[in-house]
Amino acid sequence: MLLVEEEKKTKDEPELHDEEEGDDEEETEETGTIEEEATASKKKKKKKKKKRKGDGSAPVQLVVKTPCLKPSARGLGDKAFTDYYVKYGQTEPPTIPVAELFKGKEYPVGEIQTHPGQGQSYRETSEECRARDRMNEDLYTTVRHAAEVHRQVRSYAQSFIRPGIDLEDMCTRLENKNRELVQEHGLERGIAFPTGCSLNHVAAHWQPNSGDKVVLTYNDVMKVDFGVQIDGRIIDSAWTVHFDPKYDTLVEAVREATDTGLRHSGIDARLCDIGEAIQETMESYEVELDGKTFPVKAIRNLNGHSIGQYNIHGGKSVPIVKNACEENIIMEEGEIFAIETFGSTGRGYVHEDLECSHYMKDFDGQHVPLRMQSSKKLLAHINKTFGTLAFCRRWLDRDDGGSAAIHGQAGKQEKYMGALKNLCDVGIIRAYPPLCDVKGCYTAQYEHTIVIRPTCKEIVSRGDDY
Repeated sequence: MLLVEEEKKTKDEPELHDEEEGDDEEETEETGTIEEEATASKKKKKKKKKKRKGDGSAPVQLVVKTPCLKPSARGLGDKAFTDYYVKYGQTEPPTIPVAELFKGKEYPVGEIQTHPGQGQSYRETSEECRARDRMNEDLYTTVRHAAEVHRQVRSYAQSFIRPGIDLEDMCTRLENKNRELVQEHGLERGIAFPTGCSLNHVAAHWQPNSGDKVVLTYNDVMKVDFGVQIDGRIIDSAWTVHFDPKYDTLVEAVREATDTGLRHSGIDARLCDIGEAIQETMESYEVELDGKTFPVKAIRNLNGHSIGQYNIHGGKSVPIVKNACEENIIMEEGEIFAIETFGSTGRGYVHEDLECSHYMKDFDGQHVPLRMQSSKKLLAHINKTFGTLAFCRRWLDRDDGGSAAIHGQAGKQEKYMGALKNLCDVGIIRAYPPLCDVKGCYTAQYEHTIVIRPTCKEIVSRGDDY
């Protein structure tokens, strides 16, 4: 607009006499230069303003508040608040991605514990160990980022998990908030595995498939297990939801057993010793239900596990009973573990049962030629969307096919069950059916992710809730 107006003025002005043009030549050139510079300057400012508006780089205005909302479920810490994140300036409910919330700041450090064993105390002050620690700061930043997302998502979930909630809706709300706070971007960052919400005698790997109507009741004991991943670095953490105080002892036994496992973990710790300590703690409890007394049993065929990049079940298993692995298997510096324990009022042994919802591509699987076009198509979708991370049928049913960043709203898979079965039959995909103890019993679970650092161990997923 400015340039057009100047041209108009020039055309409308009367022509100057030769003498005046000569006298005023220098002045006109100077004036023109100044006007052109001013015009250019204004244009640049406009462009800068537009750029700032477009790239979303304006700082988020954070309003720090004091947490005040308590969860309705039992079994969480006295300092647990469902809006704990408002102390960082997060909204209620949380809407600011965690990366933006902590922009220019460090993510919260998890609980620090020393490595067990008399020969490990030197690590806290060793310059060599500290130097190795500093070399891994990028890794620690990534897992702390994912851990903070997990804490905020689970705190938000604790605000609406109560009797009467539909479990498919619960999983959808939790997972959508997970995607929002981690800023889901395909395999770069997002959900690490499907949300588990196993009820009562079902210990793990259960969630409703699309259309299943299962409602949480006051008498249920539910294990909520979900994960966050950033650059393939996975946070795996779980807790038990219950409302009836008669289950308090069962839940306390499992929570204490998990904490025992965490205390015994560390560099050179033997996995068999950790399992023995967990079992001793858990099975020191008894629970009275409806006038009957039941010993709390560690579920002997469920384990914790090491975690690799894009590999939820790494090469090592952490038992929760004694004599369950070879004595020479130890934890080593730099490894990441999920320490999880399961307790039961039943047999203390699980088997596969019920309809499957969880699937995962075999991490070490070999190439297998496929004949069915539908299987090839589904595998291409799985490779692009989930890679070697676990997924569920509900995600394939979504309009985005499991990732809006990759597919927009055009990723939904249609009539895929035959192709999925074929991929499982040839060994490319593994099915993970629900794991159940005897009907009528109750099971509980607690789980944390721990990083075995050179100087200490860091329970990165620890929060005020558990």
